[in-house]
Amino acid sequence: MHLACRGAPLAAAFVLACGGAESPGTVVDDAGRPVALDGPAQRVVSLSPSTTELLFAIGAGDRVVGRTRWCEDPAEATAVQSVGDGLDPNIELIVARRPDLVVFYHSSQNAAAIAQLGGLGIATASVRLDRLEDLGRAARFLGELTGDSARADSLSTLLDTDVAALQTARVTEPTKVLMLAWDTPPIVIGAGSFLSELVELAGGVNVFEDLPQPSAPVSIEAVAARDVDVVLLVGETKPDYLDRPEWNVVEAVRNKRFVVVSGTEFSWPSFRSPAAVRTLRSALEELR
Repeated sequence: MHLACRGAPLAAAFVLACGGAESPGTVVDDAGRPVALDGPAQRVVSLSPSTTELLFAIGAGDRVVGRTRWCEDPAEATAVQSVGDGLDPNIELIVARRPDLVVFYHSSQNAAAIAQLGGLGIATASVRLDRLEDLGRAARFLGELTGDSARADSLSTLLDTDVAALQTARVTEPTKVLMLAWDTPPIVIGAGSFLSELVELAGGVNVFEDLPQPSAPVSIEAVAARDVDVVLLVGETKPDYLDRPEWNVVEAVRNKRFVVVSGTEFSWPSFRSPAAVRTLRSALEELR
């Protein structure tokens, strides 16, 4: 799961080149660094599933020449050569793809790789894409770098309209939802996660919304004390551990009130997010 953390706004304004003229190939990334290109990027390595999906969505998929092994959406992305992991990546594999731009997830773990590629003269951009509010600006930023601004703007505008409609349709008595990520120890999803945002838009409330981090370990007793209506699980099936006797202290587990969803639309922000919200809303309504 792509666990979320809140980020600073991603600047989309041009920076001034020397001599006072605007350079159409220079923008500022989420790390506050200028990204200088002579023209639209032609060979892009994308090192997070969210940016890979966005690049395909805005029409730049034919220029993606490298991806992580986790980048599986859209299906066309799987035909692109994998360069391994996105955090602290393999520089040799990236350079072998001959990119003119490498797009990173904004993380301190990638600082060394960014410095290395910069030393080789390869442009890099850091994008933090953790919340729905990040999606439009990230799409416009990537559109600026790839020359696909018109489509990025159009999709972002449609997304804003769709999300606004979902916010208007929120229910007055939200379902109290527990999101479990692991069992030993129990790890729950906190307010910092993108999944928590989807649940809220779908008419639920995260019973661990007081935890600011994306996820955190807790005790089963702490879960039982939260008066859970529904247990939300992301995966193909309900995990076997919930059949163990100790989980019966949680009323929702005892009453078998589960919602099981699958698909990467529940893992990171994308233009599929409104559809994910509607899927969740329908499932929660069936259990009310």
